Amino acid sequence: MSLLEITKLPTASNSAIRLHGGDNIAVARVPLSPGQVIEVGGERVEVRSAVPAGHKVALRPIASSERVVRYGQTIGFAKQAIATGDHLHTHNVAFEELDFEYEFPASEIAIPVAPAAGPVFLGYPREDGRAGTRNYIAVVAASNCAAHTAELIAHSYDGETLPPNVDGVVAFPHGEGCGHSEGPDTAQLRRTLGGVLNHPNVSGAIILGLGCEVNQIDHYLGKGAPRTDRLVGMTLQASGGTRATVAAARQAIGGLMERASAEQRREVPASKIVLGLNCGGSDSFSGITANPALGVCSDKLAAVNAASVLAETTECFGAEHLLVKRARNRAVAERFLGFIGSYKTYLRQWGGSFNDNPSPGNKDGGLTTILEKSLGAAAKAGTSPMMDALDYAERIVAPGFNFMNTPGYDPVSLTGLAAGGCNLIAFTTGRGSAIGFPTIPVIKIATNSAMYRRMQDNMDVNAGRIADGEATIEQIGQEIFDLVLRAASGERTCAERLGHKEFVPWRIGPYL
Repeated sequence: MSLLEITKLPTASNSAIRLHGGDNIAVARVPLSPGQVIEVGGERVEVRSAVPAGHKVALRPIASSERVVRYGQTIGFAKQAIATGDHLHTHNVAFEELDFEYEFPASEIAIPVAPAAGPVFLGYPREDGRAGTRNYIAVVAASNCAAHTAELIAHSYDGETLPPNVDGVVAFPHGEGCGHSEGPDTAQLRRTLGGVLNHPNVSGAIILGLGCEVNQIDHYLGKGAPRTDRLVGMTLQASGGTRATVAAARQAIGGLMERASAEQRREVPASKIVLGLNCGGSDSFSGITANPALGVCSDKLAAVNAASVLAETTECFGAEHLLVKRARNRAVAERFLGFIGSYKTYLRQWGGSFNDNPSPGNKDGGLTTILEKSLGAAAKAGTSPMMDALDYAERIVAPGFNFMNTPGYDPVSLTGLAAGGCNLIAFTTGRGSAIGFPTIPVIKIATNSAMYRRMQDNMDVNAGRIADGEATIEQIGQEIFDLVLRAASGERTCAERLGHKEFVPWRIGPYL
């Protein structure tokens, strides 16, 4: 059954969705009851047990150890014989790691040139060629020791009328920066905080330390550091303690605000958009509605030489063979696979598995294995070539579809995308996530209408209308693209209006 054939009222022919002709399961669009008859691909199936909405029903007998197939791909293996009409989930479907024969690109795709004409938005042009979608003053803690004072500085502006063109003063508190071992962990933290300080949505910033931590503020200042004319460094120990530091910071921010207020939105090409792609609280509808619709938006951005960035390495596992085929060249493919391999090693340190990723909420929403989750998550990246593969918080420079190595843990993933330079983030959710980011508009896209109705304060787009038969994937993709341009021009998202400001750097090393 095509999604276009779905009508809102459930009938035998629209109560379950099969996405690929080779699938031996269908996804229940609505709750199914024992004895209910559904029709999929011209075949009638009698449901043998209750199947919640979003969960899977067998379309034919599946032998023990036989592959369970969704999206035309393996998502698991039957733990036991499964009869036609049975409910499939964790009780009778097992995860097994798959071995893929990768189809590497045989040729090179050139970096495209931006079109001479195309869509535009009203943004803040920056000296380095990027463009901001917001104009904030950031107060970034160099360590946990300065986190509280950073928050006091930002909160001191609560209730004050800020100058024109200044979106706010926001704090970046966190629990890292001291007790670190020198090496990859501190390098990644410095790259993350550096990307937050030198961000197109930030007009000016303060880097605030205690004074004696491992992560010294000198790493962000001085010769060779970017935007030092927009960056002020200070420590509590040199400034005279908490209250004196708040006063000194306010004085410095006065000068930064004066400059920020003089900056005005100007018409800039949509090629300046760098859109982070993330999902959280996913359900089985994520790969049917919101993720493919966001993939349409991603392809539209690639067509105008803008960038989109797929994150969450843990949620590419099981779909990596499909992404490798889309790499711009073999080097990009190999770097992407390197991140998958290094993540396996990382997990083994803690006795973990990629299949630990689906959360209880994911499973309640019908996702059974990480393979199934990843195949749906990868749809956010559309169909265009993978132009680059980046480590966590690395600067995004290539137009088109990029990949960034991040955990699936939402606040850590968003932090990496932000530090890499994303000036907007699109976030799909089926269970209902409320996350945001201090300086970046986060667009929330609901995968199903029931959750959208429950959480309308948090949701910007209802992609559940696709499963309801009220809109196509292409129509919702266009709706997301249009909202991206409006949000880039200043329209506030739900997460912004509610004040969500989650920020969590990825800690990869030991405490000392």
